[in-house]
Amino acid sequence: MLKVLIMSDSHGWREEVAEVIHRHADEAAGIIHCGDSELQADAEVFEETQVVRGNCDMDGALPEEIKKKFGSLTFFVAHGHLLNVKTTAMNLLYKAEETEADIVCFGHTHVPAAVQEKGKILINPGSMRLPREYPEGTYVLLEHSENVVRVNFYDMKGNQVEELSKTFSV
Repeated sequence: MLKVLIMSDSHGWREEVAEVIHRHADEAAGIIHCGDSELQADAEVFEETQVVRGNCDMDGALPEEIKKKFGSLTFFVAHGHLLNVKTTAMNLLYKAEETEADIVCFGHTHVPAAVQEKGKILINPGSMRLPREYPEGTYVLLEHSENVVRVNFYDMKGNQVEELSKTFSV
C-alpha cells in the first residue's frame, strides 16, 4: 500500500511540521507541503519533502507548482492562490488535465476538503496552524491500494478525523 503525507499552511511552524513528518516517516513513500510554510526552501525539516511556494512564502527558490509521481499516481501540487481556488475548482481541474495528474493537492483556503471531479481527486489538507471551517489544524495521509484512494485526515495530535476522511475509486 502506498502512503503519501500531505500538509499545508503551517505558517512558520517548524517543530510541529517536523513532528508530523517524524510521526509518519516510516510509512510515507512521499511527503508534500502545499505552501505557506513561511520557511526557507532549504529548511532541514523539508529535506525529503516536495514543497511549493504560497502567497506568504518569501523564498523565491520554492517552485510555484510541482508534478510528482508516487507509485502509480501522479500528483500536481500548487498552493492555489495563483489558481483562484477561493472562487473555483475549475483551474485545478484544468491543471490536473494539463499535467495528467490523478491527484491535485492545494492549500490557501485553510479549509480541509477531499472531492473527486472528472476522475481527479482534489485534496486540501486544511491548515495545520490556522484552520477554517474545522476547529483544529489538520493534515492528510493518503493511502492507495489497487483501485482505491483513501484520504485520511488527522488532527495535529495524530488522531484520525473520520468525519473529514473519504474513500474514492480510481
